[in-house]
Amino acid sequence: MQHPGWTLIVIGGVIAALGLVWLLVPSIPWLGKLPGDLRIEGENSRIYIPITTCLVLSLLLTGILWLVRYLSR
Repeated sequence: MQHPGWTLIVIGGVIAALGLVWLLVPSIPWLGKLPGDLRIEGENSRIYIPITTCLVLSLLLTGILWLVRYLSR
């Protein structure tokens, strides 16, 4: 079993990374406004489905994780 200190360090790093992403996301102007993102607005309701944004972020994260795994060998 691993030492619990390493688990806490990893969890803290993940929380710090999420906080950094949370601060930087509003400064990316194209995020959420790509062609293919669906926006349906009615009188009393709004529905927003970011299909293209999700695909782009998925490809980006997959590439980053692949690169990290490739370089760690």
